[in-house]
Amino acid sequence: MKKITVHSPGTVANLVCGFDILGLALKEPYDIMEVTLTDQPGIVIHNRDEYNLPTDPDKNVAGVVFKAALEQAGSSQGFEVVMEKRIKPGSGIGSSAASAAGAAVAANHLLGNIFSRDELVQLAMHGEKLAAGVKHADNIAPCILGGISLIRSIHPLDILSIPAPDLWVTVVHPQVEVRTSDARQILRQQVLLKDAIRQWGNIAGLVTGFFTNDLQLIGRSLEDVIIEPVRSILIPGFDEVKTTCLAAGALGGGISGSGPSIFMLSEHQHTAQKVEAAMQAVYERLGIAYHTYVTTISKTGVTIIE
Repeated sequence: MKKITVHSPGTVANLVCGFDILGLALKEPYDIMEVTLTDQPGIVIHNRDEYNLPTDPDKNVAGVVFKAALEQAGSSQGFEVVMEKRIKPGSGIGSSAASAAGAAVAANHLLGNIFSRDELVQLAMHGEKLAAGVKHADNIAPCILGGISLIRSIHPLDILSIPAPDLWVTVVHPQVEVRTSDARQILRQQVLLKDAIRQWGNIAGLVTGFFTNDLQLIGRSLEDVIIEPVRSILIPGFDEVKTTCLAAGALGGGISGSGPSIFMLSEHQHTAQKVEAAMQAVYERLGIAYHTYVTTISKTGVTIIE
């Protein structure tokens, strides 16, 4: 039997204006998954956390990815998996993507590195389909590749890695649940042309800012006129958090994924810590439990530990 451990990072998807096409990997938090390739067919899943996720592989995000990997490899073997979720499900920082990406990378390694980079992303997207009802890669790609990813296209898959500036990321996770599927259902199906034009300008500005390390351009471009105005109503304290964080010196930020987490980018660690204090003050006043992270953009994705 062959056995490995993988660390699978949290991610921030959308990056405000890049709905379903932009995402970055976080240095912390990360999930831990111990995976053993067995001669016994089938997927056996054990949980080492308090979230009580399904152990039926057909209902588990990692399980469906492991099954897909075995099917595509034409293998009659199986996997035994011990999952330790450190990224809370429903947090908006890529919990399902961490499970799916970790499963894809672990399976590929144990099966002899038979899948390409794009095939790994496509495998992991089976998990996102189970979790959210839609195959999207804005969490999956940076989780596997690290850094910042631009998903130019899903059909055919076309993913670009973007230079990641040395920025600090502050995240607050208010302890309320926003289901990804629910957050997608409330979105408008049509947008005004003037809003689309403004959004395209922000996406282009943000990507340009990353490539040129223009922090002020990054800050100006972290604006969403289409998704955030709708989704933010699901997150208590959102407007106040955003206002106070910008006053504390953050370059900008917004909803992480579908929420409820909120992220902010800062140039320096001390600014990121001031931003954290501003976030904490809002939720202390509101009486809502929360958890915060002060971290950086991870330049590496899922990490294999032999």
